[in-house]
Amino acid sequence: MTRLCICDMCSCGRHRCTHQPTALYKKGSQTNVLSEYTEKYPAYKGHTRPKSLKPPLQYKAHQDTMEGTTTFRMDYIPYMVTRRPEKPQAEYKPKPGEIDLGTTYKQDFNPYQVQPFVPSRPKQRDHTTNAKLDTVPTYTEDFRQWEISRRELTKPDTPYQPPSAKFGNSTTFQDDFVHRGPVPRESYKPPNIAKLSDTPFENMTSNKLSYVPHALEARYIKPPIEYKPSSQPFQDLTTHRQDYQGLPSQPTRSCKPELLKVATNKPFQGSTEFRDRFQQWPVSHRQMQKSVEYMSPTEHMDLTTTSHTDYIKHQIQPFVSAKPFSLPIKSSRPFQGNTTMRDDFQPWVAHRQSVIRKQEEIQRASGKMEDLTTFRAHFIQHEPQPSFSFKPRNAPLRTDVPLQNETMYTTEFTPKKISMCLAGLEYPPGFVFDNCDDRGHRFFRKMTSADKIEMPKEMVLTA
Repeated sequence: MTRLCICDMCSCGRHRCTHQPTALYKKGSQTNVLSEYTEKYPAYKGHTRPKSLKPPLQYKAHQDTMEGTTTFRMDYIPYMVTRRPEKPQAEYKPKPGEIDLGTTYKQDFNPYQVQPFVPSRPKQRDHTTNAKLDTVPTYTEDFRQWEISRRELTKPDTPYQPPSAKFGNSTTFQDDFVHRGPVPRESYKPPNIAKLSDTPFENMTSNKLSYVPHALEARYIKPPIEYKPSSQPFQDLTTHRQDYQGLPSQPTRSCKPELLKVATNKPFQGSTEFRDRFQQWPVSHRQMQKSVEYMSPTEHMDLTTTSHTDYIKHQIQPFVSAKPFSLPIKSSRPFQGNTTMRDDFQPWVAHRQSVIRKQEEIQRASGKMEDLTTFRAHFIQHEPQPSFSFKPRNAPLRTDVPLQNETMYTTEFTPKKISMCLAGLEYPPGFVFDNCDDRGHRFFRKMTSADKIEMPKEMVLTA
């Protein structure tokens, strides 16, 4: 019987089988016999990845004993160190005589008895009462609210054309109002002019009277020291060049272990390409290097330095500062708080200046305001004429001619039978699932009478 795959049963071209990987790379329990290499050389299961023999990156300390002698200790010659001579300081000698502490302020100033300052401005008081304000303003008394009805628009539809002649009518404001010009206001602000004194200016100060000029001494200039080159030749031989002779030594050995082949005691289950083509060489065992035990030194370590042995301690007196102590200057006399400002300035009795208002040139009307305007007096109301609309009516345009609804699709279209793709169903009708191959193709065979008996009811109904 012929079998059909879903790829063969598809008639629309959109259904395909889910393809799996190639059978050569399939992982299963059955052995793959499609290659000569796999038949001749079977897989070896007991093989593991060899471990890396690279030594770890660790610091190896020197295992020999350390000699405490250096070239500096062997070649250094200690010298006697003396203290650097200090420059002698000149001894302070106070000047004879007494200091005159008198000033022109103490000579010319006469003390006065001062009374406490009393402000001349009175305190601002708010004159308020608890009574309720029952007054009616002139606006609420004179103004009466009228019932205003909305006026209909009497403007005609014709566009407005302004006249070409000049408008020569004057308004009531232009007829009644007489322009008098701006009136300058007199300024009551005092002029900002400085008051000059008639007395001559006293330019004599205590510095000009008491200062005595002294002659300055000549500044001491230190003579420069002349450079004298040394008569001895320069010794460029260092201790390193003198003492270092270069000791014979052996070349360093590599710490990298030899690459040895890691094998197992189990016999090999089959032959490999490497065993057939290459011969086995004898391999020696790896030599283990023994670590040298650490031996602590038996001699006592000398911790003395050249500074401890050659340093001489001197007795030095502590430094005493020659700067005198700053003592607070206090006086037993009472504080004189009088100033020339308080003596010469006398407060004046100042009154609050009243508000300066300009006299009104136009007298206010005392009667009731006439709210009749020229527009209300001369306006004549006319009956409004309704405007005629030239807008076309929004009515559908209809015709008595029948609609030609014939198209090329309706005339040339031939209906065809709609066929359903069998590959789109899980169980195609009239077919029974047979098996699935290694590549993922699903094969179906045609249904027989024996298959209908064995199939469940749901699959029979779909078929």
